[in-house]
Amino acid sequence: MQMIYNSPNYCVVEFPPDAGHLAMRSGGYEIVDKNTQREIYIDGAVAARFRESVQKLIEEEPSLDEVDEFLGQFDSLMFQPVVLH
Repeated sequence: MQMIYNSPNYCVVEFPPDAGHLAMRSGGYEIVDKNTQREIYIDGAVAARFRESVQKLIEEEPSLDEVDEFLGQFDSLMFQPVVLH
């Protein structure tokens, strides 16, 4: 796993594909909203669309606020509380 984005509001971690693990064949992303302490894990087709959208966004050289705004579209899907081990 690799942290690919970290701001005061959000953190995004990328999980690479793992052919030896059924659930991780295509890899995925964990998006954490630090303010609400909620997160979502996306994989498969959703992760592929997320990856494409992020690549397009990066080409525009966005500010942190613009990236946070983009990630904010996932807020309503974040039901899993962040739990520290």
